[in-house]
Amino acid sequence: MSSTTAAPKSSARIAVQKFGTFLSGMIMPNIPALIAWGILTMFFIPAGFTPNEAIATIVGPMIHYLLPIIIAYTGGHMVYGLRGAVVASIGVMGAIAGSDYLIAQENVRLLEAWVAAGNAEADFSELGQVHMFIGAMIMAPLSAYSMRWLDKLWENKIKAGLEMLVNMFSAGIWGFFLMIIGFYPIAWLVNGLMSVLSSAVNWLVANNLLPLTSIIIEPAKVLFLNNAINHGVLTPLGLAQAGDAAYNNRSILFLLESNPGPGLGLLLAFALVGVGAARASAPGAAFIQFIGGIHEVYFPYALMKPALILALIGGGMTGVTTNMLLGGALRAPAAPGSILAVLAQTAPGAYVAVALSVVLSAAVTFLIAAAILRASRKTDLAAEAAGEDKFASAVSQTAANKGKSSDALSGLLSSSAAAPSGQVKSIVFACDAGMGSSAMGASVLRKKIQQAGFSEVTVINKAIASLDDAYDVVVSHEDLMDRAAQRTPSAVHVAVDNFMSSPRYDEVVEMVRRVNSGPSAETDAPVPAPTPAQDVPAPEPEPAPAEATEEAAAPEVAATSAAVAEPAADEDSAVLKLSSIQLAGTASDRNGAIDEAGALLVSSGNVDSAYVESMHEREKSVSTYMGNLLAIPHGTNEAKALIKSSSISVVRYPGGIDWNGNPVKFVIGIAGAGNDHLELLGKIAEVFLDESRIAELEQATSAQEIRDAFGRVNS
Repeated sequence: MSSTTAAPKSSARIAVQKFGTFLSGMIMPNIPALIAWGILTMFFIPAGFTPNEAIATIVGPMIHYLLPIIIAYTGGHMVYGLRGAVVASIGVMGAIAGSDYLIAQENVRLLEAWVAAGNAEADFSELGQVHMFIGAMIMAPLSAYSMRWLDKLWENKIKAGLEMLVNMFSAGIWGFFLMIIGFYPIAWLVNGLMSVLSSAVNWLVANNLLPLTSIIIEPAKVLFLNNAINHGVLTPLGLAQAGDAAYNNRSILFLLESNPGPGLGLLLAFALVGVGAARASAPGAAFIQFIGGIHEVYFPYALMKPALILALIGGGMTGVTTNMLLGGALRAPAAPGSILAVLAQTAPGAYVAVALSVVLSAAVTFLIAAAILRASRKTDLAAEAAGEDKFASAVSQTAANKGKSSDALSGLLSSSAAAPSGQVKSIVFACDAGMGSSAMGASVLRKKIQQAGFSEVTVINKAIASLDDAYDVVVSHEDLMDRAAQRTPSAVHVAVDNFMSSPRYDEVVEMVRRVNSGPSAETDAPVPAPTPAQDVPAPEPEPAPAEATEEAAAPEVAATSAAVAEPAADEDSAVLKLSSIQLAGTASDRNGAIDEAGALLVSSGNVDSAYVESMHEREKSVSTYMGNLLAIPHGTNEAKALIKSSSISVVRYPGGIDWNGNPVKFVIGIAGAGNDHLELLGKIAEVFLDESRIAELEQATSAQEIRDAFGRVNS
């Protein structure tokens, strides 16, 4: 069993992102219900435009019961389908009732103390209800995950004909227990948490410190950490205030994150004093951000110059201050954060304050950002003249921060980058040795290209030293792109930070779709940014060399399947031997893991001992972290002479290790003498693209199970 290392900072950020994304996934589908509730309050409560006592009776039950229940239902469904949704709804009903009971008990205690102090009972003000939005966000995953775990206990053990009976009663009985759990500990926990958070917000407001929240919120937005803050804290607290007459059924908290002013100010600054592609794309991005409400389009502009985050903070603080002084607030969350959504949810009598907060926050951000851009303009122009594309790198980094592809972000590139002069016929993945990282990446993109219907496009992998200028698109690690561009000046170059799960793969697929399908199929599809060498008109691509054709075909043929796809008749001839699979590595860091994976390759008899040192040399130049908990260390191109025959080793680290700031649980050592290891690499890539298969590997109890997991993909 390996020792568990401290989680790296990037892992903590990714964990917060995933947590925030899950919270957002529960809230966002239910925004229409929040809008409907906001319209109810706009018109029919006593302070509304057209008060109606009868219709206003819907307001309380909707926010207190319906909204938490559908949020819990959505979260449960995300985890475990309809079964998870139902038990989550049952559980949160217990939390709602438990909260009401606690509040009633507290009101009795406070009333007795009030009367005992000589006050009139008629003057006593009861505590209001606590709405279980946070309770729903807790009960949903708790209920759904526990139901899924219980179902696995008796999976395939139920007598035929009794499945429905068992499923119904098990969910009902467990739902009952979840309801009791919600009634007692969850209701108590959430009420206490809401009390603490409400007190903290009230303290900030009372001391005029609420604008300081922008110091946290604005940088968090750029790093996609805002969902955890917005949907985990601000939305529940804001809804509690919006449902309380003491707050005049409105909340300033809805404006802390959704104000579109700072983003607009930043983009306007780029449009006026920016340079290059960032300046060209800023006006379109401003429209998408301000009118469409997609704030993420301005994140790359801030990442280009981190100092610009100061401008966003200044604008955010200005907006919050304006709303505090003038009474700006919304009735319900504004989602997406469009100016139209903000104005639609603005509380009666607060339109001037809210509009002014947007205008002033945009103006302050613009002034600060323009000053920063003006001060660095000469440097930026020089970098642009030298061919440095900071904007494309910032867009890629933003997409990586988000963790998935984004049409809005990709659109920024499509408006500023060129495509190949003709159709894309050949794509090559280039890495230092051409035996591991690039082979995995080629397998991933090949599948995406084929699924998109472009089987005529070849996707191969090569060592950079073997490249020639015969390819339309070259994909390489960002640390190797300059070297690859020198050998392939006429190609479009795409830089990735890992070969398994880069969001830029989807951009390449959309580029192929755009240029290969003809003018009739053109869309606002993303196009990877070119390198400086691409300014030279690209010649018509020549047919790929025979060596490349063989490499492209290798993962698709079954010539070596007897050795790698299934347990070999002759274990000694297998590329992946059972003896080369270690279920629990003992290393605690990257270098130790490389030693362990390399030692297995050496003990297999397929490589010389010096090959392990070349694996370390390879790691020093470019990381072999692939994404999705996987690293594949291998030797340099010069070390191929140390390989007797192709071999692969697998070491699992159940506790995880830190791989240059990334979490890794599977280390696959590679020594490729020819092409006979490529088929297995393709299968491994298939496995690590599927979270359920990764989970299988994590749960495997034998080396045979791990080899089988790789072997049966596409078999």
